[in-house]
Amino acid sequence: MKILAIALSLLLLPATTVVAQTSTTDAVKNYSVEKKNEAVAASKKLVNDFDVKIKDLEKQVSKDTSAAGADAKRQMKELTDLKAAKAETSKKLDEMSKASAESWAGAQKAFHDSYKDLQKAYDTAVAKVRK
Repeated sequence: MKILAIALSLLLLPATTVVAQTSTTDAVKNYSVEKKNEAVAASKKLVNDFDVKIKDLEKQVSKDTSAAGADAKRQMKELTDLKAAKAETSKKLDEMSKASAESWAGAQKAFHDSYKDLQKAYDTAVAKVRK
């Protein structure tokens, strides 16, 4: 019964979190350059939230003693890809924080697109780790 409760919570958590994060990133995308500090702060929180998610996924993979051979390699590759997507999003966040008024719109879009890629990488990793 405990395993069922954990599995259900893992299935439901990403969906509700992604909806909230998507609306937040859409809001960040609409900040003007005058509200750059607010946009960067909100974006930092979004990116930092993925640190917790990635660590939770790593714990799940390390506890999965049934994964062997190809499955273990696949799970590790998913984690590596996810960490690379997070690093890229962090880079775009840094670029957004340093953007001038002239480059603000482009930096915002680059961060938004990178964040969507991070969300997709996370969803893919979760799906493949749960297989």
